[in-house]
Amino acid sequence: MVEKQKVDVAIIGGGPAGLSAALVLGRARKQVVVIDEGRPRNAVTHETHGFLTRDGIQPGEFRRIAKEEISAYPSVSIIGDAAVSITGTDGAFQIETEQGTRFTSKKVLFTVGMKDRPLDIPGLAEVYGKSAFVCPFCDGWELRDEPIVVINKGPELMHFIPLLSGWTNRLTICSNGPDELTDAEREELRRHHVSVYASPINLIDSSDGIVQQVILEDGTTIPCRAIFFKPGLAIGSALPQALGCRLTDTGAVVVDELGKTNVAGVYSAGDAASRMHQAIAAASAGSLAAAILSSELNMEAWRQTE
Repeated sequence: MVEKQKVDVAIIGGGPAGLSAALVLGRARKQVVVIDEGRPRNAVTHETHGFLTRDGIQPGEFRRIAKEEISAYPSVSIIGDAAVSITGTDGAFQIETEQGTRFTSKKVLFTVGMKDRPLDIPGLAEVYGKSAFVCPFCDGWELRDEPIVVINKGPELMHFIPLLSGWTNRLTICSNGPDELTDAEREELRRHHVSVYASPINLIDSSDGIVQQVILEDGTTIPCRAIFFKPGLAIGSALPQALGCRLTDTGAVVVDELGKTNVAGVYSAGDAASRMHQAIAAASAGSLAAAILSSELNMEAWRQTE
């Protein structure tokens, strides 16, 4: 067992939120450890878009540059490991990693992101991140005016289709089973020339990761250039809930506008605590949470010397 190390803040997760928080805290002269298992959700993604000054950068390169910048602040360490247990209370959290390293931390920031549940549509895994996406703000520009299949159903579909129509009006819906639409919603889609197919998907046919067509069980084939779909998601770690953090019905950590959870001394930021799954939004949330954490630590230290 490695000797226990003491830090001001332990950041669990090393994506845009965690690394942004580490930068802010390092500049605030706080002792910080970032514990990152190195399995980001966007590992399948070729490019990250919508991040000012970094539009189109590869996710791995983004993390490399971020770590290089953070290395200028000696009070921050980044370790490739996974936190497996966290106990304790505000001011004295006990953290143990998979490799047996132990930390005592005054505060904890969860930036664990979200993980995709198994992709149970045949052929979807082969195109995910190459020609099948989840966020039009991230990938819509590259697919403007192209024929796109949307795999979704129900009320969320009626929000997503008008949103996606800003990039292309060549849209087809595959609900992969009952569409869960009302007659009025189907008529609305018909008026906008959007076809809906309820037959289950038999296969997403592709070549080198680029979708060619969607083949349904009833024999229908739908040629397309790309797919947008609603993924099944789960929070990237069970530790927030184990520590007592409340979760939303979608599995995200409940936080206030400053990133605070219901557990004293515990914060969360990024995809793990938001429905806005964009790198720049995660980085912003991580920066804000770090600033609040620093202020909280400073105030506590100030009061201890009175």
